[in-house]
Amino acid sequence: MSRSTKKGPYIDQKLAEKVVKMSSLGKRDAIKTWARRSQIPPEFVGFRFLVHNGKNFIDVFVSEDMVGHRLGEFAPTRTFRGHGQVVKRLMEKT
Repeated sequence: MSRSTKKGPYIDQKLAEKVVKMSSLGKRDAIKTWARRSQIPPEFVGFRFLVHNGKNFIDVFVSEDMVGHRLGEFAPTRTFRGHGQVVKRLMEKT
């Protein structure tokens, strides 16, 4: 179930303040965050975020296509290692 349109998108307040501060200073340094559930508003476009995935921080550069998505979508928490290897078995002749 999605969030009510009456409430509007959820944007982490501290993260939004950091972006406003960085844009007023004219800096484009990476912003470290744990707020994976925060949605990406148009004001975040062009900024780099270091999004925590539970173990380390993943570098995410926000583009226009990402607006409306959540930051956590771009920092996967699980590593897919494949569905097992095909093992060639030798048959012994008896």
